[in-house]
Amino acid sequence: MVTVTRPRSPGRPTGDSQLQRERLLDAATDAFAHIGIHAASLRGIAQQAGVTPALVNYYFGNKERLVDALVEERLLPLFQGMAERLHQVGDDPLDLVSAFVRGMSANLSRNPWLPPLWVREVLCEGGALRDMLASRFAPMVPVLLAERFARAQAGGRLNPDIDPRLLVVSLVGMVMLPYAAGPIWRGIFASPELGDEAMVKHILALLERGLEVKP
Repeated sequence: MVTVTRPRSPGRPTGDSQLQRERLLDAATDAFAHIGIHAASLRGIAQQAGVTPALVNYYFGNKERLVDALVEERLLPLFQGMAERLHQVGDDPLDLVSAFVRGMSANLSRNPWLPPLWVREVLCEGGALRDMLASRFAPMVPVLLAERFARAQAGGRLNPDIDPRLLVVSLVGMVMLPYAAGPIWRGIFASPELGDEAMVKHILALLERGLEVKP
C-alpha cells in the first residue's frame, strides 16, 4: 500500500507556534512604528518576519485584529505596569514625578518602537491610536497622575501655580520628546555620556524647584 502524504493547508503553523506569532507581532510593531499602521501591509509584515502572508492570516486574520494584538499585548502591559508603579509610591509630588519619569524612560529604552509609534499614530492628525489612547489608556496613567497631583496640591504639597493636568502634559512631553527626536539631537550633540540616566536626572532637576511650595 502506498501512503499518500497530503500537503499542509496554506497558513498552517509549523514549529513553535508561539515563537512564530511573537515574531510576526514584532515585525508588525516595527512596521506600524516606522511606516504607519495605514501604510503597513500584511504581505510586507510577513516578509519582514520571514513567513508567508497565509501565516499572518492564520494567527491574526486581518490588520484590524493585528492592531488589536499590538494594543492588548504590547501597549496595555506598559500602561498597566506604569499604573502599578504609581500606586506603589506615596503622595509626595516629587516621588510621583520621579516614578513616572524613571518608569517611562525605562519603557522607552526597552521598546524603541514606542516613540515613533506615538508620534505617527497618536500625535499626528488621523492617527489610528489617538481615540484609543483617550478612551482606554488615559484613565490608567494620565488621569490617575493628575488626580494624585491635585490631591497633593489641595494638601499644600504642590506649587499652587501649577495646573495638575498640564503638569502631566509637561511630563509626557519632557520624557517622550527626547526619545522621539533622539536621532536628531544625538547627531547634534555627539556625547556618549548623554544616556538614559543623564536624561532622567536632567528632567528631575528641571522639575524639582517648580514643584516646590513657596515659603
